Amino acid sequence: MEHHDLIWNMPMGVSALILVLTFVGIFTESLHGMHRTKVAMAGAAAMVFSGQIFGFYDPERAIEAIDWNVVFLLGCMMTIVAIMIPTGGFQALAYKIADFSKGRLFLLLVLMGTAVTVISLLLDNVTTVVIFGPLIVLICQALRVNPIPFLLAAALLSDTGGVATLVGDPPNLMIGSAAGIDFNTFFLRMGGIVFVAWIATIFGLKFLFREQLSATPEKPDFPDTGMITDKKTWYAALGVLGVMVVFFIFHHALHWEAWVVAALGLTALMLITYKSSLDEYLAEVELSLLLFFVSLFVMIGGVENSHFLEYIAQFIQPIVETDMLTACLLLMWGAAFLSAAIDNIPFTAAMIPIILGMEAQGIPVTPLWWSLAIGVGMGGNGTHLGSTANVFIVTLTERLAEKENKPSLAITPGMWFRKGSPIMLLTLSISTIIMWIFFDFFAVPLPNH
Repeated sequence: MEHHDLIWNMPMGVSALILVLTFVGIFTESLHGMHRTKVAMAGAAAMVFSGQIFGFYDPERAIEAIDWNVVFLLGCMMTIVAIMIPTGGFQALAYKIADFSKGRLFLLLVLMGTAVTVISLLLDNVTTVVIFGPLIVLICQALRVNPIPFLLAAALLSDTGGVATLVGDPPNLMIGSAAGIDFNTFFLRMGGIVFVAWIATIFGLKFLFREQLSATPEKPDFPDTGMITDKKTWYAALGVLGVMVVFFIFHHALHWEAWVVAALGLTALMLITYKSSLDEYLAEVELSLLLFFVSLFVMIGGVENSHFLEYIAQFIQPIVETDMLTACLLLMWGAAFLSAAIDNIPFTAAMIPIILGMEAQGIPVTPLWWSLAIGVGMGGNGTHLGSTANVFIVTLTERLAEKENKPSLAITPGMWFRKGSPIMLLTLSISTIIMWIFFDFFAVPLPNH
């Protein structure tokens, strides 16, 4: 394909219009009050319907456009977490951390942050903050200290930690699945950058919250025993997760997709806890998020089939061909600012076909995948709406402020801008320097490509 040989046509215009209207609907959710999944479903339906009228899309191609690897992997991991939460194991872990910190608040922040990060390497970061958010509130109430630094740290560090692995963040799953990146390759490329960004985030928070973290907490009385109500299930789940990590590492050699590992882990856990109610666990799974993904894939598939994304790609391509490093850094920062302004999942979904289109023309796009992963992951920290984890934490603090009748307990958009945005700029700057110095390492072609 030569540059600018795609002519603008009616199917492109229709699919682009549906895409833009749907994205605007998703991003203005707080204004019109209609859940983003409903907006995405309406967009997907409009795309299939108009695709049949204008001859660029149909229901069969819509089913093919869905990346089931992402949907099944997320669904299985959510169910595993739903089995683990009622056992009390996570509470026990949180209380042990609080007890160990002996009232030193920065140490508590580091330990809580480490727990959140380690868990978000395996479970997606939304799940991690859903587990730890309420626990942090309980611990801070027992210590009589302000929970905001710890809650903000949980959101920022789960977003940052999630960037390191293939299964840590939904955009990573989408990128890995589309580009054929396995668990090990992903971790080897992203682990180092994330580790440095993680250290920077911890010390950035120490500086930004220096007043709150220098407070002297009261001596709490945490329950010592009987926290884990269902030891068998908790330890079985930990065992299954351990085995799953091993299989994630070897999934490429076994010729399995990542979802197969998650499904086998879930099946094993179901068999171990065979007496428990399956319906209760499945009721905890966020079907709305899975439906959101399915609708998004169907819609992006339509835009792709109308060749609108190829049309856009031909304007980006000259930069990529002349200076790959500049293109990577532009993508990283562009992706970060867009992900801060809007949710990072739709943006990732729209970028993937554009990069795949360049790859189909023989351009070595490997470093672009890493830039996209870093940009959408770190960029999520920029605003209170940048990632689903942030939205959850903000909602949690708003409810807490209302309940305690203390407006100061709520994380406002302004507070996020003062405390969260500097962290995003710090981690992005560090990632830029690392990408620039070690560019040859990130540009190594992917195996099997």
